[in-house]
Amino acid sequence: MNTAKEVNDRIKEGKAVVYTAEEFKRMLRAGEDITPRDVDVVTTGTCGVMSGTAAVLSIPVAGRGAFARAKSVLLNGVPASPGPCPNENLGIVEAVLYGSTPSISGPMEYGGGHLFRELVEGREIDVEVDSGGKIFENTVTLEDLEFARIITTRTSVKNYTGFLNKGSDAVRTIFSVANGLKGPCKELSVSGCGELNPLENDPLGESIGVGTGILVNGAPGYVIGTGTRSSPEKPNLSVFADMRGMNPEYMGGFRTSDGVDCITSIAVPIIVTEDTLPNLKILDEDVKLPIADIHDRIPFAEGSYADLWQGTDMEVYFDPARCIGCDDCEVESYCPTNAFLRSGGIDRARCFNCGACLNLCPERAFKGNLGRIDVEGNEVPITLRQSNRARADELSHELKEMILDGRFTLTDPVGSLR
Repeated sequence: MNTAKEVNDRIKEGKAVVYTAEEFKRMLRAGEDITPRDVDVVTTGTCGVMSGTAAVLSIPVAGRGAFARAKSVLLNGVPASPGPCPNENLGIVEAVLYGSTPSISGPMEYGGGHLFRELVEGREIDVEVDSGGKIFENTVTLEDLEFARIITTRTSVKNYTGFLNKGSDAVRTIFSVANGLKGPCKELSVSGCGELNPLENDPLGESIGVGTGILVNGAPGYVIGTGTRSSPEKPNLSVFADMRGMNPEYMGGFRTSDGVDCITSIAVPIIVTEDTLPNLKILDEDVKLPIADIHDRIPFAEGSYADLWQGTDMEVYFDPARCIGCDDCEVESYCPTNAFLRSGGIDRARCFNCGACLNLCPERAFKGNLGRIDVEGNEVPITLRQSNRARADELSHELKEMILDGRFTLTDPVGSLR
């Protein structure tokens, strides 16, 4: 029975064996017989649009005594909730900002998720505080904030539902981009990293628990417990981490046809034991993907994550030879992460590999196989992925290297998720 201490000791001795989930699944597909004696840790990961992401910030605004307390707060035009502590006459404001809150000036273009990334990138943020009708302004960076922590209410969902539109009119929804989800049954929007997901690999919480050390957007963090709407069938996690040390490439804003949302990435180490090994052997082919109509969200068909991630392309590609330089480029206008410019192509640091560009470009200048799923006898193409498996695998590799070189210490849970 491996414990965190035992594995940490083997790491110090240079004897520990750590695989990423992608490496581990590749070994399974090759027919290798793996036992707990062969591997100590498997690093899992997920990267996706996760609405249940918020930040708690302590922001310097003015000198002491300048104002009693804040009535409202705007950060780059995004409303935040002042408090919970009033900080009366201290000149600072504590605020909670949701990743899915839109800007008042550009609600379809910019929101909390974009702001989180800009803070981590070191950019200046405009602060506006209303205190009883008197306005106080300041400009701050992450280094100016006394406290800056990401907290999630619902992340790393074990299994998502895919959505299509059975109606004839396009539906504007957070599960679509540009002009909405087209119907009837013309396209599928999907989420989830399948066999890489932490809770697919440890659904019973044998290794993951309250206090488990993890990475949140690349920074060290911890599991708080289960999140909202968590259930034995569909568990999820609530986590936290300091924003300092996060990598902006693992986070950011995501524009949908119904507003803005937030990208968050989580990596979790699974300590391999006789109890955890059976669930670590799950493959995409075993992970069900329920399909529902966006109008009622009741599943009526089913695929698997192999339809999404096996034999498909993890990344999308741009062929400049096919680009005719449209005056009104749909991809440049509607890319959910603003990752494409005609003058510079795809910005890989911002590209989410969602695949929206494949159908937005009439000249087919973008390439990538996103997969198809049989829905009641019809092969429906996947046109939007709201999870970035390539980035999840990258974060899993980062966690593996941090464990092996001693920058990340494994922790045993202090409480159960069950």
